[in-house]
Amino acid sequence: MPAMIDVVVFFFVLGVFARLVKSDLRLPEALYETLSIYLLLAIGLKGGIELSRQPLALLAPQVAATMALGFAIPFALFPLLRALRMNGADSAALAAHYGSVSVVTFAVATSALTRAGIPYESHAALWVAVMEAPGLVAGILLARWSMRAAPTAVSSAPGGAAAPPPLGASRLRWRDLAHDVFFGKSVLLLLGGIAIGAIAGEAGTAPIKAVFIDPFKGVLALFLLELGLVAGGRLAEVRRFGMAVLVVGLAAPPLLALAGLATGLVLGLSTGGVALLATLAASASYIAAPTAMRIAVPQANAALSITAALGITFPFNLLVGIPMYIGWARMATA
Repeated sequence: MPAMIDVVVFFFVLGVFARLVKSDLRLPEALYETLSIYLLLAIGLKGGIELSRQPLALLAPQVAATMALGFAIPFALFPLLRALRMNGADSAALAAHYGSVSVVTFAVATSALTRAGIPYESHAALWVAVMEAPGLVAGILLARWSMRAAPTAVSSAPGGAAAPPPLGASRLRWRDLAHDVFFGKSVLLLLGGIAIGAIAGEAGTAPIKAVFIDPFKGVLALFLLELGLVAGGRLAEVRRFGMAVLVVGLAAPPLLALAGLATGLVLGLSTGGVALLATLAASASYIAAPTAMRIAVPQANAALSITAALGITFPFNLLVGIPMYIGWARMATA
């Protein structure tokens, strides 16, 4: 294994192995939920503490650029997915998953940078928070556009029965969607943690440091063990969806990482910051995006998106992508 791979990644590999050999290893569902809440809050708190040390106005260009990057990714991926013969709904939903980000992939990348002694912007958690929603909105817009462009089906039923409504004919519940995107668990906990850390500062959060800061890596290892079990169970789905999902899951991350790397260079980020932005661009959401797409694009095949994001892209980024993106960032900023 490359030296750049962090120890927590081996817990993910253990989970995948356990699922492949049909072990009865399982984490209680309540524990999985608790770990996810902990990680989101801890990442937000650490970013908020660092945010309290600098003027927010200076970060405006980074916030704008990262939001624009998340919004642009689905539009770049959509035509490629359509070229792979995916229908409009599936293409839009899958593109939205890649436009949004994976908080756990970000956490592993920061751990790898710390282990390698590469500094990065301490407020990087803010990028995660602001990149969650724009990709989802872009995916929804693509879905609406592609569904409206779909021709209205002509009924061939006996007696002239009405044909089913075309995709997109159902009214989108924008209020429900906005509530789920902006007040869903992942965004709310991230932004809440950032706000608490920024308001309380390092001195104010000192009493909870032993709970939210020091044990972070151990909790991340347990969470990756569970994700390994889940991802291992998704590997069988790859055969079901064929070569297209494999191409997307393996080819999209490096291409998107280059876009993130270029954005980081334009912003003048540090080597670690460039690597993190490349990692975020290459990651795919498997928490916020599935819920949002279930509301906005119910016609899409949710299993397809989860298989690509969690079953293929997530393991690729952990085992190959993150060390590669860090190497690219080192070369680009040398």
